[in-house]
Amino acid sequence: NQHRPFVIVDKAEACVFVFASSGGLLGASPVLLGSASGDDSVLGIGQRAIQNIRPEERTTPTGRFVAEPGRNAGGEDIVWVDYDAAVSMHRVRPINPPERRLERLATISSSDNRIAYGCINLPAAFYNNVVSPLFAGTSGIVYLLPESKPLKAVFGAAQTGKSPPLRTGPLVAIPNSRD
Repeated sequence: NQHRPFVIVDKAEACVFVFASSGGLLGASPVLLGSASGDDSVLGIGQRAIQNIRPEERTTPTGRFVAEPGRNAGGEDIVWVDYDAAVSMHRVRPINPPERRLERLATISSSDNRIAYGCINLPAAFYNNVVSPLFAGTSGIVYLLPESKPLKAVFGAAQTGKSPPLRTGPLVAIPNSRD
């Protein structure tokens, strides 16, 4: 984590663990993830209109990402995980009642936590009290664990000891931010 705060998202269990830069656990929570299983985003999905994203393309990608605070198209503060693929961590948005997003977060089972377009949806209180303050004005690392690929296939090649390049300036919404 190179002395940065970090997050581990366990896609199989649909939960997130948030850590301070020192490695101390700050909290854990259930999450909502992309409705399609898989470990990769579709090439170019971040440039497509959300209404043109087919159900089988709604994956939450896996890997190690340098995440940064930013804003979505509606001005809401979010944490960009994979800016080019329009994937972020943000408060759950229960705008479509039949999806029952709040109810899905409250169940014990992780089997019903696959509903999003690819973003990582967090309970609002958890986002407000743990994630948002941690990423205020700083970048961090987000590790998204694979659900179908072997762990070594996703993270084995990332052991170069070099830091990935950081973007400069605030990240603002791209036209098709996924939810």
